[in-house]
Amino acid sequence: MVVRNISQAKAELSALIEEVRKGNEVILAKAGKPVAKLVAYRGPARPREPGALAGKIWIAPDFDTLPDDMARAFGMGDPRS
Repeated sequence: MVVRNISQAKAELSALIEEVRKGNEVILAKAGKPVAKLVAYRGPARPREPGALAGKIWIAPDFDTLPDDMARAFGMGDPRS
């Protein structure tokens, strides 16, 4: 594990990225205290599948309809009622 203060890391960024590419973790510190960790990017665990939840969820037909009292509370109902 490599530890560098941010000011050092600015000057050594290319070298630090090479360390990460080799599999090492790089810790960035500010005033000697760790604040961030550089690790290799591996991408998403698996590609997303469109429609993966098809048939597994259900949304009520009145999902977008607020009850009258809630609509009034949000200023969406008739103020006279």
